[in-house]
Order: sequence, then structure tokens, then C-alpha cells
Amino acid sequence: MSPITLILIAIGLGLAGWLAGRAKAWSFQSSDPAHRPVSRPIYHAWYVALWVALPVLAFVAIWSAIAPQLVTQSVLASPAAAELPAFGFERDAFLGEARAVAQGSAPGVFNSDAEPLVAPFREAMTRYNIIGVIVTVLIAVAGGGFAFLRLRPDFRARTRVERTVMAILLLASLVAILTTFGIFASLVFETVRFFGMVSPIEFLFGTKWGPDTMVSPDAVDPSRYGAVPLFWGTIFIGAIIAMIVAIPLGLMSAIYLTQYADPRVRTWVKPLLEILAGVPTVVYGYFAALTVAPAIRDAAVAIGISGASTESALAAGVVMGVMIIPFVSSMADDSMAAVPSAMRDGSLAMGATKSETIRRVLFPAALPGIVAGIMLAVSRAIGETMIVVMAASPAANLTLNPLEPMSTVTVQIVKLLTGEQSTDHPATLSAFALGFVLFMVTLALNFIALRVVKRFREAYE
Repeated sequence: MSPITLILIAIGLGLAGWLAGRAKAWSFQSSDPAHRPVSRPIYHAWYVALWVALPVLAFVAIWSAIAPQLVTQSVLASPAAAELPAFGFERDAFLGEARAVAQGSAPGVFNSDAEPLVAPFREAMTRYNIIGVIVTVLIAVAGGGFAFLRLRPDFRARTRVERTVMAILLLASLVAILTTFGIFASLVFETVRFFGMVSPIEFLFGTKWGPDTMVSPDAVDPSRYGAVPLFWGTIFIGAIIAMIVAIPLGLMSAIYLTQYADPRVRTWVKPLLEILAGVPTVVYGYFAALTVAPAIRDAAVAIGISGASTESALAAGVVMGVMIIPFVSSMADDSMAAVPSAMRDGSLAMGATKSETIRRVLFPAALPGIVAGIMLAVSRAIGETMIVVMAASPAANLTLNPLEPMSTVTVQIVKLLTGEQSTDHPATLSAFALGFVLFMVTLALNFIALRVVKRFREAYE
């Protein structure tokens, strides 16, 4: 039985508890103000429902993790599994085929040796499904009964419900924080392993990048792991070329839409502009590779620049800048629209022109939101992969020429982690080191954005 079924049972039992608690709470109502209940019936109902649903959901989470293992152990203990190999891939393949047939997700087994295991799997699944349903109902009845018996006129159900909801919200916020720490810890662990094979100085300051996965780990040349060309490519494409495109276009579009555009024009143009943020990056990659990159190469040849490549940093950066225009435009638009109209009216009343009001009043007051939008766009740009993969190049070149091929950190991470490389090889571990550096750069950008926003917000509040 799938966890969804048990969750639906939990929801149904929780609804029953909600109705029962509400009905009992209504019986406490009295016309005498001195004997009225301290909490409204709705809070009594939610108190019972939470006591029914939360323990059941906790059990479902645990049962979903251990039930498949119990089913497998039960099948392995049956006589039908006596002829199976003791360990190995072959035994797991037989068990997987039999489980798929027993669940109904496969019409039949490919290996005849797996056929005798189908019936034991079905019996074990049926048995443990029944056990799961019975335990779910017992937990729900026990929790609901405990909460139902505690209801009385002087019971502070509202306080209990609000504390429970606060605990759930705190847990939800901790999930995001713990996930971030988990990502950070995994990156640090693998990065430390990599730095045990390659010097951090060689990695962070070396200018030659060319890991070879075919070389034995004992014969690795640390001088081929210099990541400076990748760092420069990431900055050059994502933080320079893309920002040269995105920042002016984004800010000018935001100024036009908030200060000059007719309301009917804004109603149509703003949603059309924000559609750019919803276009898949692979579509931008195709556009960059098939349209923008050849056009840039042909234009370079037409003006006499020789050696222009179809795979260029300029093509990837320009398309990436177009992609992140909505990040800059939307944040600047919202920030300028949120500036109190009294500031603009006061500037105009003192004789300033509209352009002077925008430059000296609206723009400085909206600067925190504008900076936040730019930093978000930069973080988005340096983490982009598909556009660079399709329009730039996997070759790591350290150059100032935007018409030459160039690679980024994210492209190399994809290149190093795809395929059948060993997880203990320095070339594979270098992908985690690159990811760690990219994580720290993004974190630093967010920290800088928060500091800038805090400084200017204090100045203009």
C-alpha cells in the first residue's frame, strides 16, 4: 500500500476527529457568561484533529521507510528464495523484477528464476499493508481519544493549537536551514578529499585546467587542476557580459514602466517581459547556439575580425543577459513603485523635472530593492549551465577576447560528473571543489547584497 493511501486515511480520521471535537465543544456553550468555555469550538476541533493527524503522519513516514525492507526480509526467509544467490547484483535484479510484478507495475518477469518470488512478494505486501492500516487506525483512535477526553469548558485549546502550529512552522523553517547545512557539509567533505590529492594553492591559483579521468589517481599531475580559467570564464560571461546587457535594459524598462508608460501599455508589457523568466534555459541555449552565436561570428568577420568562433563567450553572455532581464526589471519596478508618492510629488512641486526626480529621489530611495535584484541576477547568471554548454565551449581558456571559446565552473561540473568516472578519482572530486567555490561566491554575493540593502534602507527610512 502506498504512503498516499495511509495519508488519505490520516486525513479522513483527522476530519472525523475535527467534527467530534467541534460537536463536543458546542455542548459546552452556555448562556451564562461565567460558565462559557475559554476557547472557541473551532480550536477544540483543531486540537483533536492535530492529535489524530500528526502521530499518524509520523508513523506513515517511518512505516514507508521500513515496510519495503520488512517485505524483502520476509520474501528472503521464504522457501522460494532458497535458490537465490546470497549477495550481489543478480539477486537484487531477481528481487526487483518480482517486486515490480507483485506491485502491478510490470506485466511479467524477464528471468524465470524470479517467477517463484512473485507470490511471496504479494503475500508479504498484503500482510504488511494490513498491519500498516491497522496500526494507522489504532494510532489515530488513541490520539483522538486522548485529545477528546481532555476537552472541557476550561481547557485552553487555542493556546495548545497555536503552540503546535508554531512548532510546525519552526520545523518547516529548519528544514530549509538544515538542507543548506547538509549541502555545505557534503561539499566540504568531498572538497577536503580532493585537497588531500591536489594542493589548494595549485587549484585556486593555477592557470591550466585539463583533468584526465583515464590517468591513475597515483599518477595525477596537480598542475592540470588550475581552476583560474574557469573562475575567469564564470565571471566574464555571467558577471560582466550578462550584466552589461541585463542591468541597463532592466533598469530602463523598469523606469519606463513605472514612470512613463500608459497604464494600458504597462498592463501588457510587464507580463510579456516577465515571460522571459519562465522560458526554459535549454531554449535559450538553442537560441544562443543556432542564432546568436553564428550572427556574432558573421558580424565579426564582416568588420574584419579574424578567428571569431561560433562558440564564443559573447554569445553565451548576451543570451544570458537577456534571460535575467526580468530579475533586474521586476525588482527595480517593484522597488520604485513602493516609494511613497509624497517624495515624488514633493520633488516635482519644488520645480524638479521628471528625469531629475527619478535620478535624485526615486532611484536612491529604491536602491535597496534594485541592488537586491542585481545581486539575484548575478547569482542566477553565474550558476547557469545550459546556455554556456550549448553556446560557449567546454574548453577552459584564459583570455580577454569575448569572441573566443570559454568555459565556466558549472559546465565543468556537468562534464566531470557525467559518465562512469570513479568517485575516488581526483578529476571527479574536483567537481565538488568547484561546487564549493561556487557556493561560497554565491553566499558572498548574498551577504554583500544584504549589507548594501541594510545600509541604504537605514538612510532612507
